[in-house]
Amino acid sequence: MTSLFDNSPKKAGYRFPAEWAKHEATWLTWPHKEASWPGKIDMIYAPYCEFIKIVAQGEKVRINVNDEATKAFAITRLQEAGADLTQIEFYFNPSNDAWCRDHGPAFLLNLNAEQKKVVIDWGYNAWGGKYPPYELDDVIPTRIADHFGLPVFNPGIVMEGGSVEFNGAGTILTSRACLLNKNRNPHLNQEQIEEYLKECYGAEQVLWVGDGIVGDDTDGHIDDITRFVNANTVLTVVESNPLDENYILLKENLEELKAMRLLNGEPLNIIQLPMPSPVIHEDTRLPASYANFYIANEAVIVPTFRDVNDEIALDIIRGAFPDRKVVGIDSTDIIWGLGSFHCLSQQEPAI
Repeated sequence: MTSLFDNSPKKAGYRFPAEWAKHEATWLTWPHKEASWPGKIDMIYAPYCEFIKIVAQGEKVRINVNDEATKAFAITRLQEAGADLTQIEFYFNPSNDAWCRDHGPAFLLNLNAEQKKVVIDWGYNAWGGKYPPYELDDVIPTRIADHFGLPVFNPGIVMEGGSVEFNGAGTILTSRACLLNKNRNPHLNQEQIEEYLKECYGAEQVLWVGDGIVGDDTDGHIDDITRFVNANTVLTVVESNPLDENYILLKENLEELKAMRLLNGEPLNIIQLPMPSPVIHEDTRLPASYANFYIANEAVIVPTFRDVNDEIALDIIRGAFPDRKVVGIDSTDIIWGLGSFHCLSQQEPAI
């Protein structure tokens, strides 16, 4: 532990920018694993390509594909969606699954360094070993870094991009349910994990909420519940139905958020976001949440669920992002894979 921290990204002046900072590109891993969307994978490509089309209007989209056949299939579907293919690049980085937020590279910047951009390659074990094999996904960050000639930091512990939120001003928000789960890093306690987060992401403070939403197979990723929208403001989902199984855990998270203080001693500005009605497929409750939006350069793409709260949520999110267009895309089929647009994507910041 000491050797890593003697030469940590933070000590070298690097930090992980907020998602709303300017992107060079958005990284994706083309979905191909039938078992992630049993009986539905063909239905996800239309909304997935619509997502790519919108993101590509303001930045490059870089897509990991397994082989030439996957690339050709992707191009066909993207052409059908009307996406701008001049903005889309393909990289032959074979994968086990599509969740680039969690297996993709974490890009850090130090604009004063000779090497302005570096990559962190955390360990990846498919959310506590739930979905083997995952060996291909685990090496994708280093493959990408090698292609672009970027230095790689290897912290040597398991971490997923969906488990951490950043305000761009030194604060990380995460959940105890995920990062303290014994299926990730059983040899580390909360204080040690905080040290890894601060040293590897270039942060000063880690704030913790309790649990994630029901149906989330990641053990409670923060990107399904509470999201920074600027340095002092979060959008957080709440459940209005006291009989819903998410009601108490989201109420407890809200109370914890209210008690938090940022580095400057100020409380968080908290904007409440409704939850959609339960989305059930084959007797399984899916982790449907409006909080799983993705902040691209020119747009914020929000998963919608054919629900009465869709427009309410979109209006609230529009209020939080006055300088970007906010677009809802039906995620009813995508969420059968237990994640949506934020889970599928990873931003690469611009220098």
